[in-house]
Amino acid sequence: MSLVPSLTEAIAATDAGLLAGATDWCTHPSGLDVPRVGGTKWPDLARVLELAPDLVVANAEENRDEDVAALRAAGIPVWVTGPATVPQALDSLGRLLGVLGRPDPAWLQRARDVWAAPPAVPAVDAVVPIWRRPWMVLGRDTFAGDVLARLGVRNVFAGHADRYPKLGRDDPAAVAAELVVFPDEPYAFTPDDGPEAWPQARPVFVSGRHLTWYGPSLVEAPGVLLAQLGG
Repeated sequence: MSLVPSLTEAIAATDAGLLAGATDWCTHPSGLDVPRVGGTKWPDLARVLELAPDLVVANAEENRDEDVAALRAAGIPVWVTGPATVPQALDSLGRLLGVLGRPDPAWLQRARDVWAAPPAVPAVDAVVPIWRRPWMVLGRDTFAGDVLARLGVRNVFAGHADRYPKLGRDDPAAVAAELVVFPDEPYAFTPDDGPEAWPQARPVFVSGRHLTWYGPSLVEAPGVLLAQLGG
């Protein structure tokens, strides 16, 4: 049972028969036909227990501690991930799939090869908003920040004390950055919703799935993101 969209994709791409269920937000691969158990933040725990999975996979940021604790209290083992770098994500995926009896699928080896020496844009300073009202940006020790760093994008908030700093209403215009990177999730930024707050920086719009998911999307992520960053 997966409560994390990226891990659902990873498991399904390896062996969809392993999945006892997934959340409503698990959109990849398309056409995945498994029981659904609600959202990542508010899963239907009674439904999870009814499906009696041998293991539930969760994420420290996407899923609530209390839901993980409730499942464990009910006797369901829960595997919680939380990688902050690409190598950590690849290692975590390898360990998880090994536990599931499907070590080293071909897509995971391709992802390792791609990220061994990814191409990069000329070094550029950027800010990466993830939400507004209030404005929130990527800060220190985030997986998405590491993805961008390996592609040549330096997060100006990488040294901030918070992992997801909140900004005041007028703060964005004062940020010294050449580039502002707008993912399409968790907030769906658009050319008409976001860039107006950052007039000093060039806006680019990138795939949130390729920026924040760790799974088969990692194989395509460098090429997809570099094309978008260069737009």
